[in-house]
Amino acid sequence: MAVNLKTPNPIELTPVPGVRLGVAQAGIRYTDRNDLTVIELAPGSRVAGVFTQNRFCAAPVMVCREHLASGNIRALVINTGNANAGTGEQGLSDARATCKALAEILSIDPRQVLPFSTGVILEPLPMERLLAGLPHAMADLRSDSWFDAAHAIMTTDTIAKAVSERVVLDGRTITVTGMSKGAGMIRPNMATMLGFVACDAAIAPSLLEVFTRKAADASFNSITVDGDTSTNDSFIMIATGQAGNAEITDVDSDEARVLARALTSVAIRLAQAIVRDGEGATKFMSIKVEGGASHEECRRIAYAIAHSPLVKTAFFASDPNLGRILAATGYAGIDDLDVERLRLWLGNPEEETLVAEHGGRAADYTEEAGARIMKHPELTVRVDLARGQAKATVWTCDFSYDYVKINADYRS
Repeated sequence: MAVNLKTPNPIELTPVPGVRLGVAQAGIRYTDRNDLTVIELAPGSRVAGVFTQNRFCAAPVMVCREHLASGNIRALVINTGNANAGTGEQGLSDARATCKALAEILSIDPRQVLPFSTGVILEPLPMERLLAGLPHAMADLRSDSWFDAAHAIMTTDTIAKAVSERVVLDGRTITVTGMSKGAGMIRPNMATMLGFVACDAAIAPSLLEVFTRKAADASFNSITVDGDTSTNDSFIMIATGQAGNAEITDVDSDEARVLARALTSVAIRLAQAIVRDGEGATKFMSIKVEGGASHEECRRIAYAIAHSPLVKTAFFASDPNLGRILAATGYAGIDDLDVERLRLWLGNPEEETLVAEHGGRAADYTEEAGARIMKHPELTVRVDLARGQAKATVWTCDFSYDYVKINADYRS
C-alpha cells in the first residue's frame, strides 16, 4: 500500500568502491527470507553515525556508540526480526559476541564491527542461529548487493528502500548509494529505522560527522509516521576514500558543498520512502511551516500537525475537517502566536487553496474544494505564521485501518 513508491531497480543501484554486502537466511524470526546482512568496508574507510534519543536504547546502539569512538570501523552486521532491546546485560553480551564472531572471520578487532538490530523488543536474540548465519553472509559478499541487502533489513516494510546518485568532485566521479528500512514506530529524533549511506569520496573524519548530522536533521529527523521514537534507530554514513579525490577538509569548499548536497539528497529520498511506506499509509503529506520567528518554532508546529491522530485520520478519509490543523497549530506551544495573522493552505501537485486567514475560514474556501484536493495521494499543508523568515518541513502520512491491524498483529 506504499504511496507512489516502487521497488528500486537493482540496475540503478550503483556499487560503491570499497563496500561489499552479503546476506543470509538465519531464521532469526522469519522463515524463507534473508534476515542477516554483513557489510565489509575497505581499510581506511571513515564512518560516522547518529542514533536514537530514546533513553531505553537497544544494546546494539550502545555498542555502536562505543565502537565508533574507537574509530577504524571495518564491518557492519545487521539482523532483522529481533531488536535486542530491553534485554539487559544479556543483550549487551549478545551484541558484543556478534561483533567478536564476525571479527574472527574477518581477522579484525571486534571494536571494528558495528552491530545493528531491528524487530521485536524485549526478546533475547537467538544467538545460535545468528552466529550460524554469519559465514553464509560472508560467502555472499558482493559489491553489487545493495538491492538484496535493502530487502534483508526489512521488517514491516512492504517495499525495499535504496537509491544512488553520482557527482563529480576534483575531476573524479563520486558514487553515493544508500538503503533504509522503516515503516512504523517512526518519529523525529530518529525512528525505528535504519539508514546506511556510503560514498567513495575521501573526507576528513570531522567533516564526515558534520555531513552526517546535517543530513540526518534534513531527512530522518524530519519524518514521522506515528510519533513513537524507537529504541534502535541508527543512521550511518560511510566514506571509503576509494575515488581518489583530494581529501575534503574544508566545510566551506565547493567540493564539500557539492558532496554534502548529494549525501543529504540521498538521505532525504530514503527518509521520504519510509513515510511513503508507513504502515497502512494511503497519503504522503508534506507539512510546510513558513514565516516563523525561528526554525525551531516552525518545526514544533509542523510536528504538532504531523503527529495529530485527528489530522491523520481526517486525511485518510479525505475529510476536509481542517480545523484540526488549526487546533494542532494552536497547542504547539508558541505562546505569542498571533492567530489573526496566520494563513493556512491545502494543496496537492495539481492545485492549492487558501483554507484559513484572519483567525477563521477564508472567504473563498469551500469544503468541496478541500475534499477534491484531499483525494490526491500527495498532499501539502502550508502554514504561514507571518512572524519572521524561518521555515521548516516535516513529512508524514495518514492513519488508516491497516495501521491498527499491522501493529495489533505484529507479534502474532
